[in-house]
Amino acid sequence: MPSESSQSFPTVGILGGGQLGKMMAAAAQQLGVRTRLLSPKDAGPMQFFSDARTDDWTDADVLRSFASGCDVITVESEWAPAAEMADVLPDGVALRPSPSTLDLIKDKGVQNRTLAEAGLPLPAFACCRTLSDAVDAASQLGYPVVLKQFRGSYDGYGNATVEDEAALRRAWPDLSADDGALVEAFVPFERELAVQVARRPGGQQVTYPVAYTVQRDHRCHAVVVPAPISPDVAARAREIAASAVDAVDGVGLTAVELFQTEDDEILVNELAPRPHNTGHYSIEGAHTSQFENHIRAILDWPLGNPELRADAAVMVNVLGHRDGHPPRTTGLTEALSIPGTAVHVYGKPHVRPNRKMGHVTVIGGDADDVRRRAEDAAAAIQL
Repeated sequence: MPSESSQSFPTVGILGGGQLGKMMAAAAQQLGVRTRLLSPKDAGPMQFFSDARTDDWTDADVLRSFASGCDVITVESEWAPAAEMADVLPDGVALRPSPSTLDLIKDKGVQNRTLAEAGLPLPAFACCRTLSDAVDAASQLGYPVVLKQFRGSYDGYGNATVEDEAALRRAWPDLSADDGALVEAFVPFERELAVQVARRPGGQQVTYPVAYTVQRDHRCHAVVVPAPISPDVAARAREIAASAVDAVDGVGLTAVELFQTEDDEILVNELAPRPHNTGHYSIEGAHTSQFENHIRAILDWPLGNPELRADAAVMVNVLGHRDGHPPRTTGLTEALSIPGTAVHVYGKPHVRPNRKMGHVTVIGGDADDVRRRAEDAAAAIQL
């Protein structure tokens, strides 16, 4: 990687061309860092950048060509071909986070075992190879339980809450693979929380304020920061999140999703090894956004201040309302007329009902007023 004294700006390669890649690239360009993006298909958001390529990212020659001239490669998703990229990396080019970190996180069973071995608090769980194993585990844990795919479980997909053995048997064929599935105790949580952690290769890290994630239909609807929890609970959540990222040797931005129980216990739900929807508020709401700190961390640069710039920040997702191509919108001018509203439209080429098409963020001094304005702005935008 070029030294600071050389005055040469590095190039970051991003495997992925969706909204996370778009926002990573925008943050990099703010720092004078060049970016290039590679996606297996036209994701839409990558259209805003000149050095963006659509090609077969499982092809070694494609990956080798893409990496040539980069100083660091990073990923928009844990499902990007990091291991294949590692096989063809030119000398001196770093891949962050590492394939080993991605492997630890993208398999829910491996992730849970890794965190448990590190002493992190988790819901009780069992990695079950067969339906018989799952039935026995559920009986021991007590119904209801959550059945999760080992790989591919996210945002309400790839998992199911099952109330009894009959429901478990019905769900097993769809959610299990050759190596089985994860059975997890259902947590009657008070709130779902999230903490973003930016970490450099040497271990230096910063944690963002604890966010309260408001769920609708098992998907994130809104994010409220700071979460309405006591300072002691917030401090414990940030400490647990930092320890979880240390346990998987995360580099860059890692999002840690948590449960707060009725008695204020904090349990780790899952990790995402890249910027995350629950941290989008930070673009306007924090002194340094999750995307900028991701770029700083993977380049091993000093990390920025993660604290809020105002007393409160609220992000609300903008979802698709129809199925069609190309996107059309009504209400954008109405949303922009609401004071203090920042609107982000991702540029996805195809609209689907409930697909994340953008988000709005409002920051300010009164949490209730900020939430009302953010909800009104998001509701006004019809895609």
